Amino acid sequence: MDEIDRRILRELQADAALSNAELAERVGSSAPSCWRRIRSLEAAGILGPAVRLLDAAKVDCGVSVICNVRMRNHAADSTKAFEAFVLGRPEIMDCYSMSGDWDYLLRIVAPDVAGYERFLMRVLLGHPSVATASSHFALSQTKYSTRLPV
Repeated sequence: MDEIDRRILRELQADAALSNAELAERVGSSAPSCWRRIRSLEAAGILGPAVRLLDAAKVDCGVSVICNVRMRNHAADSTKAFEAFVLGRPEIMDCYSMSGDWDYLLRIVAPDVAGYERFLMRVLLGHPSVATASSHFALSQTKYSTRLPV
């Protein structure tokens, strides 16, 4: 990747709806060259699908919770079952396998505290692979970004 590719990535992370002509102008490239570079970045797996970001509060997902999860055991079948469960739950926005005292860290959204409690008690803690969980409610959001520093 050269500097023009990096500029393309920065601009598309800021606004994926830019026209090819506008993007080319912003990065200092011709439109055909810019188009070829985008296709190359897509083919390399660097650029994924373009998405639109939603305002969580306006779509009834205003409560954001960071949840640490401890597994009952670390057998491969338990781990696979839990990760498949996570992939199928739309309220789980992020999932990280962790080092340290907890096995996973999840970011979960819910319409309200009661909605999160239902998910925690009936769904997450009901999963056979989960031993325990610890929840931390976000009081406010200081920073949210999907932009990688390229």
